[in-house]
Amino acid sequence: MIPAPRLALRRVDPRALANLTAAGVSPLMARLYAGRGVEGAASIGGGPADLLAPQALRGAAEAARLLADAIAARRRLLIVGDYDCDGATGVAVGVLGLRMLGAVVDYLVPNRFDHGYGLTPEIVDVALAHPRLGRPDVLITVDNGIASLEGVARAQAAGLQVVVTDHHLPGPTLPAADALVNPNQPGCTFPSKHLAGVGVMFYVLIALRAELRTRGAWAGRSEPALAELLDLVALGTVADVVRLDRNNRLLVAAGLKRLRAGRARPGLLALLRLAGREPREVGSLDLGFALGPRINAAGRLADISLGVECLLEDDAARADAIAQQLDDINRERREIETDMRDEALADVGEPDPEGRTLVAFRPGWHQGVIGLVASRLKDRHGRPTLALARDERVPGTLKGSGRSIPGVHLRDVLDLVDRRAPGVLMRFGGHAMAAGLTMAEEGLPRLCEAFESAVRELADPASFSPVLETDGPLAPEDLNAGTVAEIDHEVWGQGFPAPLFADRFEVLSQRLVKDRHLKLELRLGNRRVAAIVFGRTEPVGRDALLAYQLQRDTWQGADGVSLIVRHCA
Repeated sequence: MIPAPRLALRRVDPRALANLTAAGVSPLMARLYAGRGVEGAASIGGGPADLLAPQALRGAAEAARLLADAIAARRRLLIVGDYDCDGATGVAVGVLGLRMLGAVVDYLVPNRFDHGYGLTPEIVDVALAHPRLGRPDVLITVDNGIASLEGVARAQAAGLQVVVTDHHLPGPTLPAADALVNPNQPGCTFPSKHLAGVGVMFYVLIALRAELRTRGAWAGRSEPALAELLDLVALGTVADVVRLDRNNRLLVAAGLKRLRAGRARPGLLALLRLAGREPREVGSLDLGFALGPRINAAGRLADISLGVECLLEDDAARADAIAQQLDDINRERREIETDMRDEALADVGEPDPEGRTLVAFRPGWHQGVIGLVASRLKDRHGRPTLALARDERVPGTLKGSGRSIPGVHLRDVLDLVDRRAPGVLMRFGGHAMAAGLTMAEEGLPRLCEAFESAVRELADPASFSPVLETDGPLAPEDLNAGTVAEIDHEVWGQGFPAPLFADRFEVLSQRLVKDRHLKLELRLGNRRVAAIVFGRTEPVGRDALLAYQLQRDTWQGADGVSLIVRHCA
């Protein structure tokens, strides 16, 4: 079990706080911003016009010229995506945006179970006989390709041009693509290294529109409004849990604005209705917890193309029908995940207190859900975790998915495993917090040993002594719906955490809800407020130190506030 975290007050730069307050930012929001590294009012607010320019994104100009030539020659473009939400939204943005710009374009997404990840030689062969497009002239990867050396070579040998757009960390050798766009490639000076795959695709479209402008494509008529795609960019950015630096926050904020105005894609609005979310009140957390899982479920259990079709669909009735299918698949995914999670927790039990890692495997596990199992184990025990399942396509082979904790860069760990235990990993890739791998089943004992050793070598020991940073106390008079609205107006997420306050409350009453959650009635100063502690059945003391988040409470039509308690001390 993960050790109980120690509460710590988030550091607030007094100069930043003074700058923000002097610029007219409310004292509470100024404190929250300053605690997240915002130094002045120029770094908050803004719109699409304030986005970083694409000129510094290495490869974007080359990609734009290649694609502009292809559009002029009426060449056929095929987007090859990934089977998660970032990949699905990236494919949809690419298809819709390129069609806006005059391209003949279609898409292909590898099936997780039949083809594996990325632009493999096998998926190139599938692409060459695309059922709708026919033989393409140009392949464009989205959210993959940086490690697809063999796939790029296969496509070029077949006479195709290849544009790679990706955001994953590159290996020692880059693919010899005709154009390569990735903010994390060597030599790229783009200030934001945290674009999601969908964000990279959006930037390529911006660069392409500018290139077409120089060629006189829009003479006498309005340019295509690429901002119409920002609802999809926002969803993919949040769902991929990339760091929400200022540029990503601008992308997400613009997308949320479209959602709240009811101007989003019909498929997104349909999914929101199924999730019981009101579009005009949607926030960044809804993207990650309501929409993202429903798109991802298609890629985990079936075919992510269903999710892409939901995002592309213009007809509201057909979008509703596809969204219902996605919702049904997501329900099935939850059932499978629950069973696998319970099995994994039982297998792990109470792990060695001196250990630093967890590795879980059962022969019958579903390959599409192992990433969620790894995430649950990581959350429960506070350790970098790998979960593995058999690859039914290749006997004797395992597919693995990993999740990590702050301070342990998972891809770097796997790279060290590969160097220290050569031959254990057939392939791997990913990010600091999430990664995937393929390996021979017989190598599992060596993987466990090498994984533990690599984490011990690379990780800061402090990473295993969790600290829960809070924004400190909240004045009783700020426990109101206005405060919730002010907080909800901002974009929160990875690297820009949602506010978490800490106060000592008088507990007036407490009771269990559905035998699983603790419902509290609290008093802070002269204010009474309701709260819930999800997953806790033990009572708290009458005087309790609680770390909590605010949520809007509309019970019986009242516009109030209640608390979600994240930690009891």
